[in-house]
Amino acid sequence: MQKRVVIAGGGTGGHLYPGIALARALKKHDKEMDITFVGTKQGIESKVLPQEGFPLKTIHSAGLLGKKGLKRLFSLVKVPIGILQSMAFLMQKKPGLVVGVGGYVSGPLVFSAWILGIPILIHEQNSIPGATNKLLGKIADKIAVSFKESLKYFPANKTIETGNLIREELAVLKKETAPPPSDKFNVLVLGGSQGAHSINAGMVEAVDVLSEKKNQLHIVHQTGESDFDQVKNQYAQKGISTDVRPFIHDMAEQYKKTALIICRAGATTLAEITALGKMSVLIPYPHATHNHQEHNARILESARAAEMILDKDVSGERLAQAITSAMEQPEKRSVMENNCFALGKRDATQKALQLCLELLGISHGRPGGIGNRDGENALLCF
Repeated sequence: MQKRVVIAGGGTGGHLYPGIALARALKKHDKEMDITFVGTKQGIESKVLPQEGFPLKTIHSAGLLGKKGLKRLFSLVKVPIGILQSMAFLMQKKPGLVVGVGGYVSGPLVFSAWILGIPILIHEQNSIPGATNKLLGKIADKIAVSFKESLKYFPANKTIETGNLIREELAVLKKETAPPPSDKFNVLVLGGSQGAHSINAGMVEAVDVLSEKKNQLHIVHQTGESDFDQVKNQYAQKGISTDVRPFIHDMAEQYKKTALIICRAGATTLAEITALGKMSVLIPYPHATHNHQEHNARILESARAAEMILDKDVSGERLAQAITSAMEQPEKRSVMENNCFALGKRDATQKALQLCLELLGISHGRPGGIGNRDGENALLCF
């Protein structure tokens, strides 16, 4: 079996962390496995992967959706450059498998793998797939999806509902998910890997509304880089217990400490929340492609596993009400936690690992490896 795997994807934590979860599982299965990520210099992967110990190959790539004029032209120019870079890298690396975990960087790399006859697995995190994965689904050998709602968008004979890929330390038993005893009610605030200004501003306002309860609260808040100094200073002026960071690296530890999570509704965040069965207030990013974050959030809301607030309705008053309700109604919190835990797919990464091993076995059985995708014509409008 060829022990070289290339994982393409990034740009945001929602695309990157499922890839990291899979990479860790592959390494745990076989410590000799050679794993390389492909991403861009601008994406979160350039900061996170060095800390994770995985090498990163960068290529030129950019998204096209929503861009006009010169910006769209520059993005279009990057596509063939990225394909050429991907072809050269794959011919040199000769991997037994390419995995696309989403983001626009997956397109050039996965397309190049198809031309070269390298087995392909793609993973779709969201309930409504993006344009890139819809297209790549036509050429992938296997497709793993997080939501059953996604199955209809891909060929049935090669699509498997695995759930979203989560890190091993988040796949725990229900009895291990309760926060440790504390004299404060711990709230974890996340705006995605880049932060969310509306959530940041709303939380600062909420502290004023919660003035009578602020001594009972501890807030851990991931602000993103741009709002970090302002939010940190405003919390300090209001005299509330906080841990404010531009980015949280020890996410598993913070999840386990918290009683309530206020966050966006990216698929990876929801996979982690449901794996742990945590009560959450979901605020979908309103400009997400195909409004997929709202679709993701409504799946949890309809199962009484989370509360949803639309971004346009975010205010200090509304967030304060949600926090107060969670603090004062432990029975309601317990019901939502149990419903949330029931939605968790804690074996998702292991299912994806098995797909990888199957495809690596196929690669090993192909004479000559690269360039031997029998009977397939390497022409595709991309």
